[in-house]
Amino acid sequence: MADLEVLAGRLVGVGGVVGVLLGGSRARGAHHPDSDVDLGVYYRPPLDVDGLAALARELAGPDATATRPGDWGPWVDGGAWLSIDGVAVDWVYRDVDRVETAWRNAQDGRVTWQAQVGHPLGVLDVWYAAEIALGVVLADPSGELTRLHLAAAAYPDALAATLLARLPEAGFTLLIARKVIHRGDVAFVAGCLFRAVGVCAHALHARARRWVVNEKGLIAAAGVLPGAPTDFAGRAHGLLARVGSTPDELATTLDTAATLVAEVERAVA
Repeated sequence: MADLEVLAGRLVGVGGVVGVLLGGSRARGAHHPDSDVDLGVYYRPPLDVDGLAALARELAGPDATATRPGDWGPWVDGGAWLSIDGVAVDWVYRDVDRVETAWRNAQDGRVTWQAQVGHPLGVLDVWYAAEIALGVVLADPSGELTRLHLAAAAYPDALAATLLARLPEAGFTLLIARKVIHRGDVAFVAGCLFRAVGVCAHALHARARRWVVNEKGLIAAAGVLPGAPTDFAGRAHGLLARVGSTPDELATTLDTAATLVAEVERAVA
C-alpha cells in the first residue's frame, strides 16, 4: 500500500487531478495475486493528459500511453493500461463533478442503465457513487474524495426503492423471450435470460443495501446475500449454461427462469 500511496502522490501532482482512489477487487479485499491494480484518477477539467502520459512512460516504459477523457466511452471515460514492475496497473479517469452528480441522483433514486462497451448489461449511472463508496482513498489533498466516500457509505433508501421497483422487468423480459422460441432463436433467449437474472441480482443487492459497481461477479455476489433464494447463483448460471436449442428446450429453460424470478420477487417483498 505504501508504494501505491507514493504513486497516488505523483498522480495528484499532475494538472487537473483532484485525488486518487484504489478500486476493484483489491479495495474490497477480494483480489487474487494476479488481479489488476485499479486506480481511479479523479479529475476536474482541464486534465493534463500530456503530463499523465509522461508519468506513465517514466513508470511503465517508453511505449506507455494515456488516453484523453472520453476515449474509452461515455462512462468508463479514459485512462491507461500499464505494467509497473511486472504488475498490471490501470488508471481510470473519473470526472469528480460527474461523481458528485451521480451521488445526488443516487440519493434521489434517479437511476438509468447506460450503454457502455464492455458492460453487456449496461452500467447504472450511479455506479460512480458505488465506486467511491467501496474504494480506498489514497490521495486527496482537497478532501473531496474522503467526503464523498464517507457520505456514500450509507446506501440511499430511495435508490433501493427504485431498483426494487424495476424488478418486474425481469418477468416481462422472459415473456418477450417466449415470443421467439418457436423460431429457435437461442441468442435472443440467452440475452433475455442474462437481462432477467441481472435485474434480479440488482434487486437483491438493493434489498440488502449493497452497492453494485458492474456485472463482474454480480450473480455470485447476489447469491450470498441474506434472503437470496436458495442457490440463486448456481441456478442463474445454470440457465445460461444450458439454454437449449429446440423450442421445447427453450420453453423449459424459460419456465425454470420464471420460477427463479418469482422466488426473487418473494424474497424482496
